[in-house]
Amino acid sequence: MAAIGVLGLLAVVPGPDMAVVTRRALVAGPGDVLRTVGGIATGLLLWGVLTAAGLAAVVVASPVAYLAVRLLGAGYLVFLGAQALWQHRGTTSAVAAGETGPDAGSPWRTGLVGNALNPKSAVFCTGLLPTPAPPRLPTAWAMALLVLLHTLLILAWLGGYVLLLSKAGQVLHRPRVHLALGRTTGVVPIGFGLAVAGTAG
Repeated sequence: MAAIGVLGLLAVVPGPDMAVVTRRALVAGPGDVLRTVGGIATGLLLWGVLTAAGLAAVVVASPVAYLAVRLLGAGYLVFLGAQALWQHRGTTSAVAAGETGPDAGSPWRTGLVGNALNPKSAVFCTGLLPTPAPPRLPTAWAMALLVLLHTLLILAWLGGYVLLLSKAGQVLHRPRVHLALGRTTGVVPIGFGLAVAGTAG
């Protein structure tokens, strides 16, 4: 139960994933948004596999490797934010006319790459994740169980968030709301990207 509580809390804390999902909801339908969530979940599973193989610990322990992943992740977040700002650079009248910019790219790839280049996932998997691991299970099995549980909680949380966004579709696509949210989902990833880039070690 303690593991579920810790992982559940980590799942619902707002972060880049929610900004990416919100951004996708502004330019595509629920199906695309759910594929973005699927990409995010795949990224989490990828870090889980790397953790089980001991590679995530290598990334965290190696200053060069960690810096490389950190800068790539920061650059990708800044790119996503800049792309969102560019897509929502128009006025509310342009939004009302449907002029919100080009498609935002593959939804699944967007979610996957965002998580694969997130160095905090490596720190989470190697540092925090083992803490609530069931002591009665072998380490590898315990870690696999926690990674799977965390992924399922992320899927449930972001899936519910997508449902909420779809229910609020009419409100979200009002020109002023759409433009404000679009610009916000541009600024937030850029802020996260700059924070990741400026994180020491």
